[in-house]
Amino acid sequence: MDVRAWILAGHVFFTIAWSVGLLYLPRLYVYHALCTDAPGQARFIIMERKLYLGIMLPAGLLAVSLGLWLAYGYLSAVPGWLILKLTLGLLLVLYHLYLGKLLRDFRRGRNQHSHVYYRWLNEIPAVAILGIVILAIVRPF
Repeated sequence: MDVRAWILAGHVFFTIAWSVGLLYLPRLYVYHALCTDAPGQARFIIMERKLYLGIMLPAGLLAVSLGLWLAYGYLSAVPGWLILKLTLGLLLVLYHLYLGKLLRDFRRGRNQHSHVYYRWLNEIPAVAILGIVILAIVRPF
C-alpha cells in the first residue's frame, strides 16, 4: 500500500471541499449585502457561519496539513513550481482568514462593503486555484 498516494488523495479531496467554500462564501456575502429584511439577514448569518466553521475550516486545515506532509518529501531540493504553489496556498489561507473577518463583521452588523465589492472578491480564489492546478499538474519549472 502506497501511503503517499492516500495522503495525496486526501489532500486533493479536502482541497476541493475547501475551494468550494472559498468560492461560495463570497457569493453568499453578495446576496447578504443586498438583503434588507431581518429574517433574511439572520438566515445568511447562519448559512455563512455553518459554511465557514463546519466545512471550510476543517477542510482547509486538512488540505494544508496533508499538502505540507506531501511537500515534506521535497525538502532536499524544492522545485520552483512547488515554491509558487505553496505561496499561492498561503495566499488562500490569508484569503480564508479575511473571509472569517468579514463573517464576524456581518454577524455584528458592521458590513462596510457593497455587493459589488464581494463580486470582485469572489474572483480571487478562482485565479489562485487555477494557478495551483496548473502548477501541480504541468509543473512548468
